[in-house]
Amino acid sequence: MTKVLLVGCGKMGSALLAGWLDRGMAAADVVVVDPSHPAPGVTVVGDHAAIPAGFLPDVVVLAVKPQVMADVLPPYGRFAAALFLSIAAGKTIAFFRSHLGDGAALVRAMPNTPAAVRRGITVCCPGPGITAGQRTLAQSLLEAVGEVGWVEEEGLMDAVTAVSGSGPAYAFLLAEVMAEAGIRQGLPAALSARLARATVAGAGELLRLSSEDAEQLRKNVTSPGGTTAAALAVLMADGRGLPDLMVEAVDAATRRGRELAAG
Repeated sequence: MTKVLLVGCGKMGSALLAGWLDRGMAAADVVVVDPSHPAPGVTVVGDHAAIPAGFLPDVVVLAVKPQVMADVLPPYGRFAAALFLSIAAGKTIAFFRSHLGDGAALVRAMPNTPAAVRRGITVCCPGPGITAGQRTLAQSLLEAVGEVGWVEEEGLMDAVTAVSGSGPAYAFLLAEVMAEAGIRQGLPAALSARLARATVAGAGELLRLSSEDAEQLRKNVTSPGGTTAAALAVLMADGRGLPDLMVEAVDAATRRGRELAAG
């Protein structure tokens, strides 16, 4: 049985914990370090000093906020035999090894918020010396909340964060501005919001289940000379349309991720 020490149990930590338990992990095999999180059946302690003396984790999942990670990490270096799995945005493998020791086995991961409904996607980057078995273990834990992918080059994690980590906010903004546009055309606010929400959610589910890619699905909706074509002519206009704005947005998010990692 895999024993997991979950350090931090906020929204993402809670989603992971729920996913593990739903997939059959025994509550007795998990210890949570979070003074503010009740978890029925699971041992919850307020800090590292209260971890039961006989509990030796196979995996230490680091799920505290990046801003406090440097203060939280040092006491966990004693679990040298464990795999460390970080879901903290912007914190590099070198950062973790500087606090845990150069020999620490670490996988850096970037999940996103749809993990709360088991529709997330997480991209992982293995640190030096990670074995095939450790990769499999990390993937298994993260698959409890959605899909998992891997990159070998850590520098790509900033782009991953910009596309999928921040990406749900882009989709939520789309629903938000669609609803506002409908109101401006005279739709009641509640109905316009309902239309936007259901349309974005339904289109996402169609994309998930379809064997066709996003481009083809867009073309399927677009009749030549019709209403969709008229709207897309605006949204896809050269230099000021959604494609250019999205490239600019993802570039800005990627740059900011690099700045945060450097700072």
